[in-house]
Amino acid sequence: MPGRALRAPADIAPVAVEAPPIVVKLGGSVVRSAELAAWLDAIAQAPRPVVVVPGGGALADEVRSCQSQLGFGDRSAHRMALLAMDQLAWAVAGLRRGFEVGATEQELRAALERGSVAVWAPYALIAERTDLDESWRLTSDSLALWLAGRIGAARCYLIKSIAWQGNGASAGQLARDGIVDAAFPDMLKETGVQAVLLGRGDQQAFAAALAEGSACGAAID
Repeated sequence: MPGRALRAPADIAPVAVEAPPIVVKLGGSVVRSAELAAWLDAIAQAPRPVVVVPGGGALADEVRSCQSQLGFGDRSAHRMALLAMDQLAWAVAGLRRGFEVGATEQELRAALERGSVAVWAPYALIAERTDLDESWRLTSDSLALWLAGRIGAARCYLIKSIAWQGNGASAGQLARDGIVDAAFPDMLKETGVQAVLLGRGDQQAFAAALAEGSACGAAID
């Protein structure tokens, strides 16, 4: 099912909070890096609602390895990768007070309204969708962008363990370079959400941008 993107139904209302939330995708390699604490500190101090989407990290890599060895199909691998994201969500939420795991839009909304940082565990919301490309073309990068569109987020930050220079980035080139998944360019067009790429050492700029209500990093187009 290549090329299909997820569309947010028109009857779903944006999250009801004072300011539009932002979505922060934490790459799996970031979760395993020495910079994780600094990123979580910046997120915890944000004066606006934040939803964190952790990638599947090493757990998703293990799914890929098992699929290669055992030969099960992409449908099973897709669900296993979603469960890997669920597990990383619980791991990240367990590292900071005031971080809450939410599996559904209602749970994410409730966490934000309580003043918590919401951490998305996507399996319950995504696994049975019929408009989802159940392959490795669509991973946590596109899911974070989809969620941002679904909840009316102001922007979606993608935090990667890369060194990036410049104020802009092409979604198509990022996909070709393997920095984002193959479905990401179509998802970006579909959702219309502002997507921003951040890399190693960008924590202070990120924290300052959140405090000021501005943007930082490389805008993805």
